Amino acid sequence: MRRITTAILCMFALTMSAYAQRDIVKSLQTDVVGQGKVTIHQDDKITALVSGSSAANTVKAGEKKELKRQGYRVQVYAGNNTSRSRNEAQSMASKVKQYFQDAQVYAYFVSPRWLCRVGNFASIEEADAMMRQLKKTGVFKEVSIVRDQITLTIK
Repeated sequence: MRRITTAILCMFALTMSAYAQRDIVKSLQTDVVGQGKVTIHQDDKITALVSGSSAANTVKAGEKKELKRQGYRVQVYAGNNTSRSRNEAQSMASKVKQYFQDAQVYAYFVSPRWLCRVGNFASIEEADAMMRQLKKTGVFKEVSIVRDQITLTIK
């Protein structure tokens, strides 16, 4: 019984907190006789986020929105935890950019190794096509498809 009561009280407190955040901008900008005036200059997206409006999720013409999700990348290098491996990962990233200028290339450290991965592919078929192109160059021999957190850009 205590758990249910505690859960209900927590939900009530969170609801009241969200409601207070929605009205804080309006209450700050309201003119009150005998008090100072507050003017808030902020992007419409911030106002939409604070007020809980769905307008924060809309994308205007010419703007890009990034979406993170599980997908696939093509791994072209995996080293160990040394500065030499770091240099090799970055060198491999440069080589990929020489052959594929438009490709998204990521050279980064995930303990305990340095990695170089290519692309943001939603499907394994797209990743496979890129892997075949990389192999076709003759420069990238040990490539494989890996599941990874990818970034999709919505225009």
